[in-house]
Amino acid sequence: MAATDFWDNQELAQKTVAKIKKISASTDPVISAQKLCDELSALIELGSECGSEEVRDDLLSLSEKLPPCLDALELQVMLGGEHDSRNAFITLQSGAGGVDATDFTEMLMRMYVRWAEANGFGVEELELLNSDEGGIRHATLLISGPFAYGKLNAERGVHRLVRISPYDSQGRRHTSFAAIEVTPQLDEDATIEIDMSDVRIDTYRSGGAGGQHVNTTDSAVRMTHVPSGIVVQCQNERSQLKNKEIAKSMLASKLYELREREKNAESQAMYGSQGEIAWGSQIRSYVLHPYQMVKDHRTNHEVGNAQSVLEGDINPFIEAYLRARFD
Repeated sequence: MAATDFWDNQELAQKTVAKIKKISASTDPVISAQKLCDELSALIELGSECGSEEVRDDLLSLSEKLPPCLDALELQVMLGGEHDSRNAFITLQSGAGGVDATDFTEMLMRMYVRWAEANGFGVEELELLNSDEGGIRHATLLISGPFAYGKLNAERGVHRLVRISPYDSQGRRHTSFAAIEVTPQLDEDATIEIDMSDVRIDTYRSGGAGGQHVNTTDSAVRMTHVPSGIVVQCQNERSQLKNKEIAKSMLASKLYELREREKNAESQAMYGSQGEIAWGSQIRSYVLHPYQMVKDHRTNHEVGNAQSVLEGDINPFIEAYLRARFD
């Protein structure tokens, strides 16, 4: 990166920077833990020689930093899956609950955008289908950064919202559902090969904002993998060619997940039990009435401040999921 011609090739330079960030995310917790342990050892040795009260206070103060430091190291070790270090596609789909469900889906998308921004991840909206009544029916985001997939994988499943519906004139309590799917963004050298003769490609006019060009040309792309029935679409870019590249990457990631589910009985069972995006299949509940609570039904981790969670504070749920997976 110190080379004078490093930025001459922007695409290659950005890939190098991304690789450095990924390596640093793995090594920084190790380096921090080692540095802290070395400082503690030095203070212990100094304290045994002089026994001063000042050294003892420094030792106690530094010792308080050790548990969170080791927690960070432990969590990083847990993110050791084959694709955990990759970027993540996150797809949101509204379920049972009518307009409350589409509104809840929009709340969840905002939650993930806030989480990504607060934790240094890039966010790109690839596809968005609004509901005529309000909210979102379907959306896909690309979350970019080291270990985005490994962390967001904890969010996969059906989410449930319980609240007094703002759309009910009688002020009754309603329950609504949304499903979250998370897949890794695979590199060009990934083992998934797509036979494009099995893929139907449709182009259509983007319905989103983006200026005159986006709204008047068929730049959006929809790909249907006929053998599996998987459908992906991208309307984010003005270039139809770029949208095709992104859609193909999304399709590769979904085909990879399909292959893994077929190989992995545990994962297959999880998907099989998900069923409809409705009652009995939720992994997490967000209760806003008659009390406030967010509870993950897989780990039993719960938080009383539901608003903070909906503002993006989901790291405790991600960490609880990772720890439960390794217990």
